[in-house]
Amino acid sequence: MAEADGQVKAKGGALALVPGILVSMAVGILAWVVGRIETQLFGHAWIEPLVLAILLGALIRLVWTPDGRFLSGINFCAKPVLEVAVALLGATVSAQALAAAGLPLLAGVVVFVVVAMIGGYLIGKAMGLPARMAILMAAGNAICGNSAIAAVAPVIRAEAKDVAAAIAFTAVMGVIVVLLLPALGVALSMSEQSFGVLAGLTVYAVPQVLAAAAPMGPVAVQVGAMIKLVRVLMLGPMCLVLGLLAPRLDGAPGEGAARRPPLRHLVPWFVVAFLVLLAARSVGWIGEDLAAPVSMVVKILTVLAMAALGLGVDPRGLVQAGPRVAAVSVLTIGLLIGVALVPALLLVRS
Repeated sequence: MAEADGQVKAKGGALALVPGILVSMAVGILAWVVGRIETQLFGHAWIEPLVLAILLGALIRLVWTPDGRFLSGINFCAKPVLEVAVALLGATVSAQALAAAGLPLLAGVVVFVVVAMIGGYLIGKAMGLPARMAILMAAGNAICGNSAIAAVAPVIRAEAKDVAAAIAFTAVMGVIVVLLLPALGVALSMSEQSFGVLAGLTVYAVPQVLAAAAPMGPVAVQVGAMIKLVRVLMLGPMCLVLGLLAPRLDGAPGEGAARRPPLRHLVPWFVVAFLVLLAARSVGWIGEDLAAPVSMVVKILTVLAMAALGLGVDPRGLVQAGPRVAAVSVLTIGLLIGVALVPALLLVRS
C-alpha cells in the first residue's frame, strides 16, 4: 500500500510539472522562430535564441505573473533541465584540436582566462555587485558569454534575476564587440593572424568570432576559431573550481571551514558528467555523428531553461541593476581587449 501511495504521489508530482514546462516550451519555441526570422532577413541571428528566450520570458512576466500551477514546472526547467544541458555540453567539445595548437597556445589562453576571471570579478565587486553576480559577469566575459553564464549559474547557485541581467548585458556587449572589433584591427594595421588572436580572446560566442574575424580574412577566422575553442574548453575546469569555492559565498570567511559540505555538494554532479563526457569525446568514444545531435539537444534544453529563467524574473529588478551591470560589462570588455592586445600586437608583423 505504501509503495502504491508513493507511485501515485510521484505521478502527481510529475503531472504538476506539465503546465510550467508547456509555458516554458512555448516561450522557447517563440524564441527559435524569431531567431529563424532574423537569419532569413539578415543572414544570421543578431540576437541568439538563448538570449531571445530569456528576454521574451521577462517581457511576458511584465504582464503575467505565473501562479502556483506553473511555478514547479518553470523551476524544473530553470534548474534540473539546465544542469542536464551543462552535462551534455561535454560531449560536444573535443580536446583533440589542442594537440595541433600546441602547449604555448594552451598555456597562453589558460593564463588569459584566469586573468580575465579574476579581473572581471574584482571590477564587479568594485562596482558594488554581489559576489555571485560578479562571478557570472566575469565568467561570461572570460570564457564564452551566455553559455558560460548558463553553465556557471547552477554551480554557484545564482539567482534567476542575476542570471537574466548578466545574459542580457553580455549579449548586448557581444554584438557591440563584433561590430567594432574589425575597425580596431584596421586602425592598428593588424595582420590576419594577430587579429585572429584578438578576436578569439575577446569575442564571446563561436559564431560571433567567425563574424568578427571574417572581414580580416580566412586566416583570422581559422586562428580565432582555434583560440575560441581553447577558451570553451576552460568551461569545465572553471566550473569545477567555482564548485569548490561556491560554499564560501554562503557565509562569512572561515564559516565554510566549520561547516564543510559533503563532497557531492562541492562538485556538482553535472560538472563531473561534463568532464567525463569531454574525456569520452576527446578519446573518440563519442564520434562526430553523435556529437552533432547532442549539440542540438544542448541548444534546445538551454533555450528551454533560459525561457524558464526569464519567466521567473521580475523585469523591474533588471532595471534597478542595469546601470551597475552595464558599467561592469563595459569595463570588463575593456580589460579583455587590453589584455588580448598584448599577444595580438606581438604578431602584427607576422
